[in-house]
Amino acid sequence: MSNAVTVRELSKSFRIRRARSGGLSARLHDLIAPQTEAVSAVDRVSFTIEKGERVAFIGPNGAGKSTTLKLLSGILYPDEGHADVLGFVPWRERKRLGFHLGTVFGQRSQLWHHLPARETFALLARVYEVEPALHRARLQLLTERFALGALLDRPVSQLSLGERMRAEITASLLHAPQILFLDEPTIGLDVAAKAQVRALLREQSQQDNATLILTSHDTGDIESVCQRVIVIHGGRILWDGALTALRQRYLKTKRVTLLCDRERLTVDLPGVQVLTSANYQTELVIQLDRTTLGAVVDAVAKGSTLRDLAIEDQPLDDVIRTMYADADRS
Repeated sequence: MSNAVTVRELSKSFRIRRARSGGLSARLHDLIAPQTEAVSAVDRVSFTIEKGERVAFIGPNGAGKSTTLKLLSGILYPDEGHADVLGFVPWRERKRLGFHLGTVFGQRSQLWHHLPARETFALLARVYEVEPALHRARLQLLTERFALGALLDRPVSQLSLGERMRAEITASLLHAPQILFLDEPTIGLDVAAKAQVRALLREQSQQDNATLILTSHDTGDIESVCQRVIVIHGGRILWDGALTALRQRYLKTKRVTLLCDRERLTVDLPGVQVLTSANYQTELVIQLDRTTLGAVVDAVAKGSTLRDLAIEDQPLDDVIRTMYADADRS
């Protein structure tokens, strides 16, 4: 597979005002001759993304993820480094690249609020210079897939948030983009709407072989949509790899439920905390750096008959927080 995105040693800094300490005189100096300092937002970042990959690009607030995506879409110019997106240098060929990009922003809309979604879709077809016959065919396909038939002629202001997000995704996909940038696409949605939007994004990406880059603080988006995670922290890449590998690397604990022939169990092993034990069921947490799951099972089996067990991994939220904490300590 060829690369949809290639980034090499990309850097971007901004100058911010630095307030002087002192009273009125210092504030007057700030107005007349403000002091500034350079702050690095992206620091020699390098990565590649293959065509058709679905990648989560995540990090804490201020980590540099939004700046990186603005560089990749051509909104910002870098200080140093190079990027290639679908064969285009974004900041030099932004208009040409734009015909191949789609964007979904959970907190911003590209739909006209007081008009039916159909009107916005028609306008976007003109903006992206889509042939009328192709537009009609694409709109019909997406309308059926996203169940928008009954909503197309209703003003967007009358749609629920979940319905509007389905229409937003449709608007972004109408011109069959090769790459899709998603920024918090499920923010504010209820559980059912989130599941629906995630499934639509994943399935449509697979169907169109479109590259998908997602930024989100919702780990449900990451786990449901993406195969790979790039973590940026302090302007630098902290992790780049498969989601499963991320879990394995930073997984600290496992929660285990045991069913056995003893009404109550005690497990006297280092790093094992028994949460509850009653009615032949025991729940415990294992610190994997101190005791293995196998050692716990062996210890239980010596004093009772183990009938069943269930293993629950540490939530991805906890895994990512552990990664950030380790990075801050280093």
